[in-house]
Amino acid sequence: MNQQATSASSLNHPDKRGASMPRVFISAAHKSSGKTTLTLGLCAALRTRGHAVQPFKKGPDYIDPLWLGMAAQRPCYNLDFHMMQRGEIEQQFARAAASARISLIEGNKGLYDGLDLDGSNSNAALAKLLGAPVVLVIDARGMTRGVAPLILGYQAFDADIRIAGIILNNLGGSRHESKLRAVIEHYTDVEVIGAVQHDASMQIAERHLGLVPANEQDAAYARIRHVGERVAAQVDLHRLLAIADSAPELNVSLAADIAPSGERLRIGIAHDQAFGFYYSEDLDSLRAANVELVDIDTLHAQALPEVDGLVIGGGFPEMFMAELEANTLLRTQIRSAVEGGLPTYAECGGLMYLSKSLSWQGQTCEMVGVVPGNTVMHERPVGRGYARLQPTGEDRWQETAPIPAHEFHYSSLENLPADSIYAYQVTRGHGIDGQHDGYQLHNLLAGYVHRRGTGAQGWIAPFLNQVRAHKTRAAA
Repeated sequence: MNQQATSASSLNHPDKRGASMPRVFISAAHKSSGKTTLTLGLCAALRTRGHAVQPFKKGPDYIDPLWLGMAAQRPCYNLDFHMMQRGEIEQQFARAAASARISLIEGNKGLYDGLDLDGSNSNAALAKLLGAPVVLVIDARGMTRGVAPLILGYQAFDADIRIAGIILNNLGGSRHESKLRAVIEHYTDVEVIGAVQHDASMQIAERHLGLVPANEQDAAYARIRHVGERVAAQVDLHRLLAIADSAPELNVSLAADIAPSGERLRIGIAHDQAFGFYYSEDLDSLRAANVELVDIDTLHAQALPEVDGLVIGGGFPEMFMAELEANTLLRTQIRSAVEGGLPTYAECGGLMYLSKSLSWQGQTCEMVGVVPGNTVMHERPVGRGYARLQPTGEDRWQETAPIPAHEFHYSSLENLPADSIYAYQVTRGHGIDGQHDGYQLHNLLAGYVHRRGTGAQGWIAPFLNQVRAHKTRAAA
């Protein structure tokens, strides 16, 4: 089943105020507690039992949402204070959750972790904004009586957060489980709704936390089913549903769907093993803007389809650089199209693909070559975390306001000409060279940072304006 088939923007929801939207926030005491695997298993287990499960992920992330969406068979949506206004978060949540039996929001890092001292961008802040009861995942390795002050401290730290349940993870056996249950029951008023034994078969290897190749989809679904079965056997799903049902009504008025405007556009989008980092919300918004998305397999397609514009998102081009190099026909056609003025937007992996070459682990492969620089992979991240851009005034998209973004790349782009034109000055983050991002040439805009497509500073509206303007000029 195509998880995008039930995208929220395609559903005509009436305005709802005070709607009952069962929801649970899955968080943890600290990162690497196993909450992603547990959330994946919960999505699969509930869906197998016939429930419509809507997954969400806090923060900027492409990989976890890919897996959560596969488990739930619905697109997973990101909710992020840095990239979205509070009202936009509420709207996005309500729009997607309206048709689900239960919504599961997976946090990032620990419940109270965040960049700001006041916790305004923490998981707890998002749980409060959405009125979501919290199920706290506790990595129980090496813990006994100490679990009680941990839970009590988390309860006391913010009285507005309701920790409604505990899932103990990575237990060392039934005796360990019994001790922890006894301690929690004696010292706290929080119920344990799950106790998951340490199980290596539930782990998803790091290399699989990337894009799932088409020929590995069956293996991915098999792993998801296995995790779902193990979680279902060790977590009380009925109690989880009851906790979700206890969430208060969410007072959000759903905005009416925007009618598509303008002539229908065909936008090519790189979507294959090497590229696929796209936010579900952005794909929804493109379709809602009267855009036909034309998938392009950069590894195997022998020709660039007839399109009005081209989008190449992030991914792992270094993992497939030999295959990308081998597809000479497509690389040549993309270069000719971009040099001929085809409006093109590329982020991170897309920028790497459009450069002259890509070097990694002692090997160098030719890429498209329209960006006159060479991509070099490094051992450590070059740019990582939230970013902010300020348009330089030379921006062909004519943007003016600061742009919130994020980045995560191990590569750098070297040997760019000194007279290169950049759309943005980097005021936070690294971008291309620590000072600039958004390389511009012809109608190409390519950078390392990832932007949100919608909203006041989104990339979709200015990109489509450029596409329509170019199409009009071409027709004239």
